[in-house]
Amino acid sequence: MKTYIAFLRGINVSGKNKVPMAELKELLVDQELKEVETYIQSGNVVFKSELNNNKELEKQIKAAILRHFEFNVPVIVKTVDQVKEILNQNPFKTNDENLRKQNYYVLLNEQPKQEAVEKFKLENFVNEEFYITGNCVYLKCHAGYGKAKLNNNLVERKLKVEATTRNYRTMSKLLELSD
Repeated sequence: MKTYIAFLRGINVSGKNKVPMAELKELLVDQELKEVETYIQSGNVVFKSELNNNKELEKQIKAAILRHFEFNVPVIVKTVDQVKEILNQNPFKTNDENLRKQNYYVLLNEQPKQEAVEKFKLENFVNEEFYITGNCVYLKCHAGYGKAKLNNNLVERKLKVEATTRNYRTMSKLLELSD
């Protein structure tokens, strides 16, 4: 049985797409996921499954949420090793806790087309840096994510893929919960 982390996009934001974490946990346990644990209200779930297929788990969780809550939620599932790799490959990695707060991870649901990536690389944002890989856009927001022009919606629009963004602290906490 493998440990996975599911990242849900766009729930519990400004009173829309309300998904109580206790209810989500119960729903996922009913889907035969094991040792389900949620972390904060933004839709982070650590679980174990015998199913060894990220995309199938994404479909299963997405369908269960649609049936139960009656709205569509993008879901990205990663193995613990994939999340560790994403953190380790961060080109803005630092041991300085204050600088870590500037690091954000835009997790991509699929690899974007090379043409879109090349075009996006030409973009320039004041006080913001980014680096694109096949499964993540690493952001360094010097003035904070709340003021960033380079955000999840922009990444999705430019790269034409579903994505969801997490900060360094959340990513680290999810790895801690997965142990």
